[in-house]
Amino acid sequence: MKPMKRLSFLLAFSAALLCGAELASVRAVYVMPMSHGVDQFLANRLTGSGLFQVVADPKLADSIFTDRIGDAFQVALEKISPTPKPPAEAKDADAKAEADRDDKKAKSEEERGNPALNSAFGRGKGTFFLVNAKSRAVVWSTFEPSVGSNPKELDRTATDIVLQLKKDMGQK
Repeated sequence: MKPMKRLSFLLAFSAALLCGAELASVRAVYVMPMSHGVDQFLANRLTGSGLFQVVADPKLADSIFTDRIGDAFQVALEKISPTPKPPAEAKDADAKAEADRDDKKAKSEEERGNPALNSAFGRGKGTFFLVNAKSRAVVWSTFEPSVGSNPKELDRTATDIVLQLKKDMGQK
């Protein structure tokens, strides 16, 4: 039984080191809109701490802060940075251009008709994610519920998020 405990500890420690290494490679972040405007307070605290460069253009970011993941987040990521197509499909791109336009039109109509993709309801439950923009893997997350929606509480929440992030990155 002891060798299994040691093995599980070793695996957990290795995973933490890998996560820390990926977290250390983050330079520029884009902060997605969040409930109650937490994104504004978070961007302010991240900028003030010098931890990351906060960018206004999501295409310049290597990671994205969000308070939700799932289908709506995937749709937003596709708008920001579409998944690259394999080379075989790239050759047929001219022939499929019209079909793609029709697909985009159908998708936009679907997005407008799907309230789950546009709704802010259900967001902001206190979990925040830092997602790698290319791999779309969650690099870091924390749970920091906001006590209220007044500016002092939202700023406190943002401060706590940045302090936890610094701690997890091994900074003071």
